[in-house]
Amino acid sequence: MADSLPILELTRGDVVEAVHRGSIAVVASDGSLLRSHGDPYKVAFLRSSAKPFQALPFIEGGGAEHYGYALSEIALSCASHETSQMHLDAVEALQKKVGVGEKDLQCGPHLPGDAKKLRAVIQGNIVPTPNFNNCSGKHTSMLAFAKMRGLPLETYLSDDHPIQRDILDTLAEMCEMKTAEIQRGIDGCSAPNFAMPLYNSALGMARLCDPRALAEKRAIACKKITTAMTTHSEMVGNFGEFDCELMKAGKGQIVTKRGAEGFQIIGILPGGIHERGVGIAVKVEDGDKSSMGDDLDMHVRVRPPVTLEILRQLGALDDAQLKSLAEFGPEKSLRNYAGIVTGRMYPAFKL
Repeated sequence: MADSLPILELTRGDVVEAVHRGSIAVVASDGSLLRSHGDPYKVAFLRSSAKPFQALPFIEGGGAEHYGYALSEIALSCASHETSQMHLDAVEALQKKVGVGEKDLQCGPHLPGDAKKLRAVIQGNIVPTPNFNNCSGKHTSMLAFAKMRGLPLETYLSDDHPIQRDILDTLAEMCEMKTAEIQRGIDGCSAPNFAMPLYNSALGMARLCDPRALAEKRAIACKKITTAMTTHSEMVGNFGEFDCELMKAGKGQIVTKRGAEGFQIIGILPGGIHERGVGIAVKVEDGDKSSMGDDLDMHVRVRPPVTLEILRQLGALDDAQLKSLAEFGPEKSLRNYAGIVTGRMYPAFKL
């Protein structure tokens, strides 16, 4: 079995100063492993990349119709939003629609990723509350699922809660695994999370984007989720954030969702590069920690340029689309604080 291999290099002058390693799996909805780099069977936690799958049983069970969800609210249920005021307003409105309160969320609070809101929090000495958590949309919909079925809200994150069992079963079916084969842990937001081979994560995403082989009810739910995410990508991340901008550039053909510790999942709808849907799972070995710039915006180093290079090599983005995303890569000049070019960053792999 292959090890993780270099995927991104950074130079200072003519010397390679830093190398990031990782693994990639590219899988069609029929289960074909189309391309890979490193170890396509590496086991990794999906982290927030699991959110579309976590929303799926709720949508499949009629939750959107039951509560009158707009497409933007389905997207918010799959989001790692940056806690702009837009997101806070949307989560609060969704909770009123569902009939739950912020007090019911068990995700815990954290500082916003949105620069404008972060400044307001610091200047106003505001103490973040659970709705500030970038998973608050997901948790609101988990509570909605429990409430719709008359199930306890207090234990909605427990492994043995019926909605969490349904999520695990649905994920296993989508990724063609047995539930016992999926390793589990606790996510940063306290919800259960899942580790599996990259191949299976990519397969699940391919089937989400191309549900032709699934039962009709599930296929309709998959299409609702991918349509919501691509139509309202600003709810999935934020204006200017990579996932949002990639889905905007993809014009309804590309779905993507970042996860913590260097995980990224991408889906390409049928009829683009392949007659079937294609799923891509990426794991950056070192976790790809983001950093904050002087503008208070968060900057992710590895996954955006690597994702763009994967899509470039697959022919999923044309020159105009790549140009519109050039601030993210795939190649970039590196500058110091005085604006002097010190080196460059570039992908270091061929699928």
